[in-house]
Amino acid sequence: MTTLNRKLSGLSATRLAYLAEQLRPQREVLSAEPIAVVGMSARLPGGDDPEAFWRLLAEGRDAIREVPPERWDIDAFYDPTPGVPGKVYTRWGAFISSVDQFDPEFFGVSPREADDMDPQQRMLLEDCWWALERAGLAADRLVGSRTGVFVGLMHVDYNVLSLFDGVDERAGTLNYLSVAAGRIAHLLGLQGPTLALDTACSSSLVAVHLACQSLRDGECELALAGGVSLSLAPLVTQFACANRMLAPDGRCKTFDAAADGFVRGEGCGVVALRRLADALAAGDPILAVIRGSAVNHDGRSSGMMVPNGRAQERVIRAALASAGLTPEQVGYIEAHGTGTALGDPIELEALGAVFAGSRAPGDPLWVGSVKTNIGHLEAAAGIAALIKVILALQHEHIPRHLNLREPTPRARWDALGLAVPRVGVPWPRGERPRIAGVNSFGISGTNAHLLVEEAPLAAAAAERRERPTHAMVLSARTGPALAALVRAHDEALARLPADAPVADLCHTVNVGRSSFEQRAWALGATAGQLRASLAEVLRDPARAPRTVRRALGHPRPVFMFTGQG
Repeated sequence: MTTLNRKLSGLSATRLAYLAEQLRPQREVLSAEPIAVVGMSARLPGGDDPEAFWRLLAEGRDAIREVPPERWDIDAFYDPTPGVPGKVYTRWGAFISSVDQFDPEFFGVSPREADDMDPQQRMLLEDCWWALERAGLAADRLVGSRTGVFVGLMHVDYNVLSLFDGVDERAGTLNYLSVAAGRIAHLLGLQGPTLALDTACSSSLVAVHLACQSLRDGECELALAGGVSLSLAPLVTQFACANRMLAPDGRCKTFDAAADGFVRGEGCGVVALRRLADALAAGDPILAVIRGSAVNHDGRSSGMMVPNGRAQERVIRAALASAGLTPEQVGYIEAHGTGTALGDPIELEALGAVFAGSRAPGDPLWVGSVKTNIGHLEAAAGIAALIKVILALQHEHIPRHLNLREPTPRARWDALGLAVPRVGVPWPRGERPRIAGVNSFGISGTNAHLLVEEAPLAAAAAERRERPTHAMVLSARTGPALAALVRAHDEALARLPADAPVADLCHTVNVGRSSFEQRAWALGATAGQLRASLAEVLRDPARAPRTVRRALGHPRPVFMFTGQG
């Protein structure tokens, strides 16, 4: 470790943010400048938002099920005997719902164009919107801003399916992978760096890495980064079965002696990122801090689809160096962990090579993989792993790793200093910040590693005089959408204590959301009082104006308790 990195390793994230601010006027870039995660959206197997996803993790459940009939007829393709041409030997996967639903007019897209759009593009657009809402950033106020868009995706199932319906003048431009990012910037009016990338299963984590680099270089002031993966046709599953990649029983048995392949999953996730100094100055909600990251390639290895342990070791060391961190500062690794007899031991040995010598006796490095819960999301695997880590930091708890009965004998567990959480492990704040690594690699040979730190403790709130009551204004495109939005907020408020204060909630809803034609309001000083007021709105539709424009709107509530009441 260089002298500079040794000095940086002793600085907190907020001190590093301050140092980066001092360097910026001289156009000097601090490679270790912390990046704040200020918002995130997650539509993953088992839940349509981060809260539902966390419940799945905390309860130690998986979201594996048979291929749903609306995707394809699994009975027509299934044969339990591996190697049968055109057949698949597994019936399982982790799927999300409503991938065929989209509100085109909300985003200014014609219904005809929406029908031809790859559902992956539609989901990315929606999740970018929700990530901004969760950050308290009204999308309509970002028009013309230097906001970057960085998304990872790899599958073209919808393009293939569309060929059966013929090709018209819009088919290519609508579903080029590049358009997945370009359309978001176009429809939201964003003018920062915008790109889509495909490094296979590491795509979304590489996208986050590039977004952080762009923020540090000053190319953008805000960045949206993430990835998506949908399984709309049996083609990729057929390929994976032909290469014996999938577990017949549909379970990722990561790090287990019985590991025999992965199960395919799908989903979408997006994080909103800002430089930590900017986020602190703006009073943004800070979910976690990205301290550093690195990307490299396997180079030559024993096979194109075989991971290179030495390359993984180097990318982890490079990420630590970029963050100014030492191995002993890391307490948890969210591994790529696909559940293969070859890949798992290679990854474990790479982790042990970096971290084993830094651990004190009785202080193992915890290692887990979200793929045991939701399968392998391929292009979206990295963002799903990052979201899991952020939630674990927020809830101060490392979720249980599933499907581990007998640790693989191909890894030297006694020498690696690693431990797998077979039950949930408390992970409370302590004297030093908690830091986790997120590891990812792809069939392309591209490796990525990200280091994530807990959010800094909120500064003491300025003394203020509390108002006796607060107004919450909800808006949507149409009357029916507004009614759905009111009901959704009522259901969310019901999960809070009746006497919970609502000043920050009302501020976020009123200031951090775009305003639409249809509006309703509620008054109250507590969650219970707001619910009573919302009940009046539902009983008296006249409190909201008539529909003036046909569209569906977004009846999905977002609660971030930030700002001033």
